[in-house]
Amino acid sequence: MSEAESRTPQAYETSLASGPGSVAAFDRHHRSLLGLVQHKLHARPEFVPLIVLIASVAVFGFYLGEKFFSPFSLTLILQQVAIVGIVGCAQSLVILTAGIDLSVGAIMVLSSVVMGQFTFRYGLPPEIAVLCGLACGALCGFINGALVAVMRLPPFIATLGMWQIVLATNFLYSANETIRSQEIERQAPILQFFGEKFNIGGAVFTYGVVGLFVLVLVLNYVLNHTAWGRHVYAVGDDPDAAELAGVQVVRVRISVYTLAGLICAFAGWALIGRLGSVSPTSGQFTNIESITAVVIGGISLFGGRGSVLGMLFGALIVGVFSLGLRLVGTDPQWTYLLIGVLIISAVAVDQWIRKVAA
Repeated sequence: MSEAESRTPQAYETSLASGPGSVAAFDRHHRSLLGLVQHKLHARPEFVPLIVLIASVAVFGFYLGEKFFSPFSLTLILQQVAIVGIVGCAQSLVILTAGIDLSVGAIMVLSSVVMGQFTFRYGLPPEIAVLCGLACGALCGFINGALVAVMRLPPFIATLGMWQIVLATNFLYSANETIRSQEIERQAPILQFFGEKFNIGGAVFTYGVVGLFVLVLVLNYVLNHTAWGRHVYAVGDDPDAAELAGVQVVRVRISVYTLAGLICAFAGWALIGRLGSVSPTSGQFTNIESITAVVIGGISLFGGRGSVLGMLFGALIVGVFSLGLRLVGTDPQWTYLLIGVLIISAVAVDQWIRKVAA
């Protein structure tokens, strides 16, 4: 290149682009854009499922019109996801510690069976029976926590074994007997409390839906504004570093699994209200459905990052797709197909966020 050519603006810009300073400047700009997205998703992991939820509601609303946007349809979604959402709260706590609980559905059903059997077989006051069911769920969760935190068993193996044990206990104890809704309504209506409905402007809500939202708000506050909540995230992110920082890792894990069992028992109480009866065969796929809500909701399966609000959005996304596709008249298998795509996409986004963060 001649001296004259080297003085042209194009040549000058080319020489700048080939210099180390300009390359560094370009990299900083590129990384700042990715860093901005990464930090937003780290700070508010519920953004992605919220956007997907809004988009899915908009698409089905545009296609179906008032048929989908009616107050009855929208509140029907809430009623359908109430049980999964409550169990999803329990699953969220466990997965935030980099664990998993496959026994949540079985604990939920066993707790509901205990509430019903203690009332009708042993003649206890329904209020005492409810407390016994809640205690049963907490005890099952405590055993899970002890197996994982004290005996150091992998969460998947420990809770898989507990799932089989609790499921068998449920059928053996109940003798596969269903307590009918008429009997409950006549002798122990408190067991059906979370199934009671009330109207607000044409929208039909149940107390189970109210319980779900209260639970989500309480857990969201506890996880973000208390020392215990910060310890849960710390244990999930790096348990060794958390222990060096003074966090009682064993106690935190036991408390998380115990609280998860208690929440599952609460879901069992809400399940009685939803069904109207006590059935030992109900909720067989709740463990998978809760994991689905958690993953779609942006909670990392590797622990330490996520939000119960995101889990709620994930459960609502599944509810919107299920109801929307049913109203459209498509084959139900399309719902499973789309949910499978959402699960894989959610995990891929989580991996991408971690790769950018690294």
